[in-house]
Amino acid sequence: MIKFLLGNRPFVMDFALFVLRVGSGGMMMMHGWNKLMNFRDKSLSWPDPLHVGHSISLGMTIFAELFCAGLLVIGLFSRLALVPLIFLMVVAVFVIHSGDSFGDKEHAVLFLVPYVVLFFSGSGVYSFDSIRKK
Repeated sequence: MIKFLLGNRPFVMDFALFVLRVGSGGMMMMHGWNKLMNFRDKSLSWPDPLHVGHSISLGMTIFAELFCAGLLVIGLFSRLALVPLIFLMVVAVFVIHSGDSFGDKEHAVLFLVPYVVLFFSGSGVYSFDSIRKK
């Protein structure tokens, strides 16, 4: 069984990309859904690092966390969808939590790392991007 799983490197790599894509995108979607459901309350005090307004900043966050992460989960336009997600996590790490200890930044870093990996590796064969390329 182990030889079957680990003996075929392309299968293992593509399955690993699938798990990374669905796992990180799916978890991010839960964050976005929570923000969408509590938009009114959160928009009053949401951080505005780009100086576009609290509601617009929250809307852009929800767009990345819910819609872009949804595209990532299904593997459609993955690299394009990863740009707002990576930008969001970079802002969270280096702007929102700039003066905080690493423990406060850790959550954003734990999303940033797989997003960067997926940006460079692509979404793998178990994705709509792969189907679209054929």
